[in-house]
Amino acid sequence: MTLDARRLLGFAFAAGDLLIEIDEYENVALALGAARALLDTDERGLIGKPWRDLIAVADHTLFEALLAGLRDGARGGPVVARLAGGRSAQISLRRLAANNDRVSCSLIAAPKGRSADSADGLFGQADFEAITSGLLDIARLTGADMELAMVEMSGLDEARQAMSPADAAVMDAKLAGAVRAESHSGSAAARLGDNRFALVRNRDGDSAGLAQRLTRAIALNTGGAAVNAAAHAVALEPRDSASRMMRAVRYALEDFMREGLKDTAPESLSEAMNRSVRRTLAQAGELGAAVSQRRFNLNFQPVVDLATGDAHHHEVLVRFENGGSPFSMIRLAEEFDLIEELDRAVVEQTIRRLRAEKDPTIRLAANISGRTITSEAFVHQVETQLKNCPEARGRLIFEVTESAAIDDLPRADRHIQALRGMDCLVCLDDFGAGSASLAYLQGLSLDIVKIDGRYVRELADSGRDGALVRHLVGLCGELKIRTVAEMVETVEIEEVVRAAGVDFAQGWLYGHPADRPEKPKRSPGVKPMNAKRVGERESWG
Repeated sequence: MTLDARRLLGFAFAAGDLLIEIDEYENVALALGAARALLDTDERGLIGKPWRDLIAVADHTLFEALLAGLRDGARGGPVVARLAGGRSAQISLRRLAANNDRVSCSLIAAPKGRSADSADGLFGQADFEAITSGLLDIARLTGADMELAMVEMSGLDEARQAMSPADAAVMDAKLAGAVRAESHSGSAAARLGDNRFALVRNRDGDSAGLAQRLTRAIALNTGGAAVNAAAHAVALEPRDSASRMMRAVRYALEDFMREGLKDTAPESLSEAMNRSVRRTLAQAGELGAAVSQRRFNLNFQPVVDLATGDAHHHEVLVRFENGGSPFSMIRLAEEFDLIEELDRAVVEQTIRRLRAEKDPTIRLAANISGRTITSEAFVHQVETQLKNCPEARGRLIFEVTESAAIDDLPRADRHIQALRGMDCLVCLDDFGAGSASLAYLQGLSLDIVKIDGRYVRELADSGRDGALVRHLVGLCGELKIRTVAEMVETVEIEEVVRAAGVDFAQGWLYGHPADRPEKPKRSPGVKPMNAKRVGERESWG
């Protein structure tokens, strides 16, 4: 067989807009087709170029992983990769030993699709779930067999710690490329933690082979550390309803993120979902008992008046006896409709604390969910408790969180006005963290807005988010709403938020959460300002 015939054999598997051949030196030896349409040059201009000049730098590790995993006669891909110049192409490869071990590549112009925001091309959980949902729709139409594979890397943390940051970045990039290369079209993979990954791929039932290939892909970049992959795959069954299948995927991913790969892996997504549901229901039962039996503690963190350096109030933070994450427990409470009961219990304990406090100037701010604020029963309970504890009037603040969306803004606003009529201040927590913040600002009668900490950090850099904070403070000033900057951890950030016109600040600069309301650490940056803002409510003091 002549060399040209062998070349044709290499390309026989492919039909594409552009066909190229990569030689043993990783340079282009042959190019046929629409080179100009894909790469802004003609075929002759590609000859002799390294393949790295054709592929976008961000996808070099993806292509390297494809080449490294290509065995004689085997086909690699197809994957969608970004090309130099900004276009994308679906790429398939084949290596033939009879053709001097050259690699034949077929490139087909790819329509613009969803791409990961991260530089390594891996998705986060939410975007990965959306990608999986789309692939399930395709599987229903085409009958394709797909599976969800979960990968855990042991020894990765130790390897990172033993090498320089630059070398660790190279290792992580290689691993990301290898995981993507194993996924459907090279674009259905996610990072679910430092050492855990998930991907959707065509079903082959060979989890051990997947683990071996990923281990091999980074073996030369681990600095001598023993890094090994373990993998488990479960079939995606498009015959199930779309909602049930995606619910099963979500539970399986969350279980994997919490627990990693177990000794006895689930045989199906349904089994994975049932395991996770059983565990979640058990946790919900424990949470319900903890709430009803008041098995939680309150911690307090000062919120400082930047005009005086004194505590304006203290935020109430819930700490469960079992040491569980407050955030995850609150999410669990919302998922199982326990959040109003938890909020009621926290407010009850907060009012008791106000009654017990010897210092009558102490104010406490209790967090309540966006769901709870729409409950008429909750408002009636607060009214009853304040009648029975007049010492708490004027000293109780509510922080409405955006962890759950407020579905009925007019109803929520009526309840907020009722609470304000009981001499309670109402604050919107974490402004900017949710998608409906501006609608809340427009539709709710608020006294205070707490600016999400990520914007506060950006404010110090005078970037776009800094401009956002300054405009928000100005808008709130016109609406006679005061502002709180959270995550103020240094004097420099304090100075910046004060210069932006923010009224209050909260963060480690003034004190960590404590088991009793304590005076804040006085900041050396305090610059007393005695003038009160026009329209300021007297209950602020």
